[in-house]
Amino acid sequence: MKYLFTFFTLLIAFGCSNKKKTTDSQNPKHLSSEYLIAFLDTIYRAEQEPIRLRDSLAEKFGMESEERRVQNEIYKKNHTINEAKIKDLLSKHGWPSKDSIGELGSLTICNVLQHSSPEVRVAYLPMMRDAVMSKKLAARFLVRAEDRIATDRGNLQVYGGQVKYYPETKSFNVWPVYDPVNIDKRRAEIGLGPIAEHLKNRFNLEWNLEEQIKRSEEFETKRNANNGYK
Repeated sequence: MKYLFTFFTLLIAFGCSNKKKTTDSQNPKHLSSEYLIAFLDTIYRAEQEPIRLRDSLAEKFGMESEERRVQNEIYKKNHTINEAKIKDLLSKHGWPSKDSIGELGSLTICNVLQHSSPEVRVAYLPMMRDAVMSKKLAARFLVRAEDRIATDRGNLQVYGGQVKYYPETKSFNVWPVYDPVNIDKRRAEIGLGPIAEHLKNRFNLEWNLEEQIKRSEEFETKRNANNGYK
């Protein structure tokens, strides 16, 4: 009887152990900060180093040079792999907190998405917004992504993150903004300071509300005319 009890005890323990292993394999532990940092650092180097080398070769040999073309092909190949890795990370684990991956980790994820197709960038905007609202991502990354998408589409930007050179005035200015009167309210909602401070500190530009209201109205009028609206 003693041996029989021991046998059943071991059998139960073995069954519980197998069940625990199955559960653990189905629900892997949260990725450690050390792993995430190393993982994203590898992606950062694979993404950014070919870009830097490509651009330096373009300066030295020209945009149409064979040297630049070869390096650009390396970048595109690396980016395809990096994009798949980032998508897999975000789909399985959600957006990592900035405390767990650091500033460079956040930059890496956002850079890879920024280098992707417009469809990919738009698809991940809701996740970026949620990450900013839950303090996992610095607001400036969302501003760059959202305003870049708006300007690429020829729309008014939301937060004032995009500045453009205008040949007609031979000066830089903000790409026209949606509802300029309430831009500071929108910026405050995601943790950003006033647009006037941002433009002065970053670009040494002055924010003139009346001017920007007029520019936005003219922009909308011209866009509507081009789209066939009256």
